[in-house]
Amino acid sequence: MFASFRLSMTWVHTWFGLTLGYVLMACFFFGALSVFDREIDRWAIPESRFDPQPMPSFDEVLLPRFLAIEPDKESYKEAQKEVIGTLPPLASLRPSEFGAYTTHRDPVLGMYSSFDVPNKPRDPKLDHVHVYGDVTIDPRNGAPIPKDRYAIGSNFFYPLHFSLHFYWLDLGYWIVGLAALVMLVALISGVVIHRKIFREFFTFRSRKQIQRSALDLHNLTGVVALPFHFFFAFTGLVIFAGIYLPVTETLFHDTVEAYEKIEAEKSPLPHDAAGVAASLAPVDPMVEEAQRRWAARGMAGEVGYLTVTHYGDANGYVSVYRSGTDRVSGTGEGVHFRATDGAVLLEDPPATAVSGINNWLAGLHLQQFRHWTLRWLYVLGGLAGCACIATGFLFFVEKRKRQHAKSGSSGARWVDALAVAAVTGMLIATAAMLVGNRLLPETLPTRADWEQRIFWFAWLAALIHAAWRSAPVQSAMTSPAWREQCWALVVLCIAAPVLNWITTGDHLLRTLSEGYWPVAGFDLALLLTAATAFYAARRLRDTQRLVHSTTGQDQSEPAHA
Repeated sequence: MFASFRLSMTWVHTWFGLTLGYVLMACFFFGALSVFDREIDRWAIPESRFDPQPMPSFDEVLLPRFLAIEPDKESYKEAQKEVIGTLPPLASLRPSEFGAYTTHRDPVLGMYSSFDVPNKPRDPKLDHVHVYGDVTIDPRNGAPIPKDRYAIGSNFFYPLHFSLHFYWLDLGYWIVGLAALVMLVALISGVVIHRKIFREFFTFRSRKQIQRSALDLHNLTGVVALPFHFFFAFTGLVIFAGIYLPVTETLFHDTVEAYEKIEAEKSPLPHDAAGVAASLAPVDPMVEEAQRRWAARGMAGEVGYLTVTHYGDANGYVSVYRSGTDRVSGTGEGVHFRATDGAVLLEDPPATAVSGINNWLAGLHLQQFRHWTLRWLYVLGGLAGCACIATGFLFFVEKRKRQHAKSGSSGARWVDALAVAAVTGMLIATAAMLVGNRLLPETLPTRADWEQRIFWFAWLAALIHAAWRSAPVQSAMTSPAWREQCWALVVLCIAAPVLNWITTGDHLLRTLSEGYWPVAGFDLALLLTAATAFYAARRLRDTQRLVHSTTGQDQSEPAHA
């Protein structure tokens, strides 16, 4: 079919990358934003603009708030679908498990309660079904953060990069997983194609024609961040291996069930409730004992995760996990106490080799440890991936648009329209969501839903605009949608920090003078994006004028990358 292996790899690289490059663009961009998801949350939720806090007192702060958590109505409806018979009234459900989680970057504290239901599950593979409730609090005083304050960073941008918010049959996870596999293939085939890969590390001819400079920038960003791209595609697949290869739920289900029963019998931690009511001993002394044990082993002693299992039952126990700020893997080194008297039941043993490797790979991908330099390198690597994909789109269109114009094909036109929507359109949707976050009334019902609608509507509008303005590509010209959407991005990225100033009083001079970088840094990032879009729009406009003066045509060609 092909004259050489290298030509076959060129075909694979081109068409695999084009097919799923739009998905990978979203994965890279929102993955880059997710590196600072907690900081974006603070920008979006002014009530959370204070310094990160340690885990507060359980007995004084957390327990009263846990007991005040109500079952979530949506969770109740979902549980009703999974059980036989009618669930008890929502108000009659009693909590059976509590949990609280924080990191070194979280000013607020996330808490959840699990409520047992007596109904048998419809699926015989399930032991039981729960109804859940959650709340976010100010750990300084236990005051709840209003439910309508949407954590844009951790609840929207972060899950978007691995699920696309498409949860039906887990299709979003499968699409992203397929895109990650395609990315690995594209990386390997790209190395085969570019034989002079070391020279391309230093080559970028910005003043050449767009096709040449786009290819140079594509090669440069691909080579510079090649280890980053490969590692994150691979570890992303490892993290969700349970979804892609659910052998423990299918092929080895019975074996896993038998193994878990044996482990439960050996473990001093009760698997089931005893059905005998019992009180909960003070938990703060248990936390102090866990910290003492960590200190004795030469480890930092901040609490990252705390749970109470079988609350109010004689088999209840409390688990205290160490925060993972000083190591790659996440929370760990759990110490488990009997809930009735605080006696130590178990200290987690060291991880096995397989579990340790898995935790290390997942931890390096998620990067919850304290290392700000590496965090910024993650952002730069993600943006380099975006640049690599965007320039790949440009090169594809520039290489083919004249040939397609002669043959009457519209392929280049629609690829260009999708590329505009995937690049500038995605940025517009993001900036529009931030503007909406500052403009929507605080008392608006379902305010979080409206913020999400603004994002999706803005992205859809950008796609429609890109398709509508793509006709010049049919004549081997360049779509003016690139320039027009750059101008829209300028307006939105300036409007967001200005509206933040107007609605909260936290202008740049104030946040910079106070050293409050979560808000100051995000405002600066928005203004830098506006400046970059302004520069791109000006270059596109100047090129349009040059083309018009030399050809007499009122069409534009994009500036060199």
